[in-house]
Amino acid sequence: MSLISQVIIDADDELRYPSIINLLGIRVYLATCENRIRLITILRDKEKDIIRKASKKIFQLHPEYIAPGGNASGARQRSLCLRDYGWYLRLITYGVLAGDKEPIETIGIIGMREMYNSLGVPIIGMIDSIQCLKDATFEFCNEEDKTIVSPYFDYIVSAMV
Repeated sequence: MSLISQVIIDADDELRYPSIINLLGIRVYLATCENRIRLITILRDKEKDIIRKASKKIFQLHPEYIAPGGNASGARQRSLCLRDYGWYLRLITYGVLAGDKEPIETIGIIGMREMYNSLGVPIIGMIDSIQCLKDATFEFCNEEDKTIVSPYFDYIVSAMV
């Protein structure tokens, strides 16, 4: 749900007009829309580069994942890990576009920890993976982009804890 939709729903639930704080939040959101669209375009266009950099870093941090018997030891397991990177990056773009963490929660977070636990994937590794994805993304971002996108990566990490 977008920030604007949420403001409307909250105001309607409370039978009130949107507050000044709500309207200021919308103003900030609208003022950053052009930057959000540009940022999403960068993430989309640089997806392969971001994933390549992030995967290189995670396997340097945790070489045991690609060692025989590790969670990413074979080509199939490694490709599944990289598929998840793309999926998380796409979730991030949904949050950036909406200006809200709700799309990330409803599309991707619910049941995530349980799924990784059932597959025997170490949660610390997933947290490190998201941090590597964030760091790789930052290589393509200016300071304003980093400010916009960072909370969405942090939200995913906090949901994994």
